[in-house]
Amino acid sequence: MSALLFLLDTLFFFLVAAALLRAWMNTRRMRMVQQPGPFVMALTNWIVQPLRKSLPQVWVQARFDVASFIAAVLLALAYAAAWHALLGAGLLGPQGVGQAGQLFSIPWVALNFMLRTVLQGLMVLALVYVVLSWVQPQAPIQYTLGQLLQPLLAPIRRVLPTVGGVDLSVLLLIVLLQVALILIG
Repeated sequence: MSALLFLLDTLFFFLVAAALLRAWMNTRRMRMVQQPGPFVMALTNWIVQPLRKSLPQVWVQARFDVASFIAAVLLALAYAAAWHALLGAGLLGPQGVGQAGQLFSIPWVALNFMLRTVLQGLMVLALVYVVLSWVQPQAPIQYTLGQLLQPLLAPIRRVLPTVGGVDLSVLLLIVLLQVALILIG
C-alpha cells in the first residue's frame, strides 16, 4: 500500500507542480520557449486549455494565470480523493466522523498537498539554481530559474550580505523552505 501511495504522491506532485509552475511563469510574463516551459506546457495542456476556453474572458486575460491555478486546485482535489479511496475511507472519514468529516478532510488534504508541493517545488528550483551556479553558471536555464526565484530572493538579499563574494540568499531560502515543510508536517 505504501508503494501505491508513493506513486500517487509522485504522479500528482509532478502534475500539480507543473500547473503551479505554469501559473507562476505566466504571471512573471516569461516566455515558454525554453525549459522548463515546453515541459510544463506538455504536462498541463490537457487540463489548462479546456479551462481557459470555459473561463470568462476577463479571467483569461488577467495578469494572474487563473486557469493554471484552477487546474492545480482540481488536481490537488483529485489527489485527495484518490488518497482517501486508497486508504479505504469510503463514506467514513479517516477518524470515523461520517460524511461531513469526509467532505472536510478532502479539501484539507488537498490544501496540505498544494502547500507541500509549492514548498518542495521551490526547494527543487532553488537547489537546481544553486548547483548550476557552481557547475555551469552560463546555462540557459540559469536565467529562467533566476527570474522565477527573484521575488523570493530579493528580500533575503536586502538583509543578508554576500560573504566573500558568495551569495548565501539561496541557502537561507532553502533553510526557510525546509522549516516551513516541517511546520506543515
